[in-house]
Amino acid sequence: MIEEWIRQVNIFHEPERRSCSFFREHFKGFYSPEFLETAYFVVTDNIPKPDFPELREAGLGDFIDMEFGGITYNDTYYVKKGSANEFSLHFHELVHVVQWKELSPEGFIRRYIQEIEEFGYDGAPLEKMAYSLQSHYQLKEHPLGVEQYVRENL
Repeated sequence: MIEEWIRQVNIFHEPERRSCSFFREHFKGFYSPEFLETAYFVVTDNIPKPDFPELREAGLGDFIDMEFGGITYNDTYYVKKGSANEFSLHFHELVHVVQWKELSPEGFIRRYIQEIEEFGYDGAPLEKMAYSLQSHYQLKEHPLGVEQYVRENL
């Protein structure tokens, strides 16, 4: 159900999607140009979130109700207009695009929900990985190949 909802959201927003190749120079050495060409972002007023009763019954109501600057669905992530110029947010969401790619949509959704239920948002390993890599980027440290790092550390 969630996977189909995500597919429909991405189809609906396809005309507004922009290629992440826009960030090629900003993320040089972190993400390959080939990867950036196959990842997309949408700037929006409202972050789309699935609000199914089943998700709330599973204890994910707090997560659904959280305010986010961005959220990732498969190869596309959504950022609020007020956060659209924050490169570190784009960097963070691109980590999730890599995770989706490596785990498959079904695998990512299943693991992400399980981690949120077990550890909460702040303790979820997929989020901790994204925040850790985002911090590395923000500190202007040496470039680190994110795609390979994620592949080796999932």
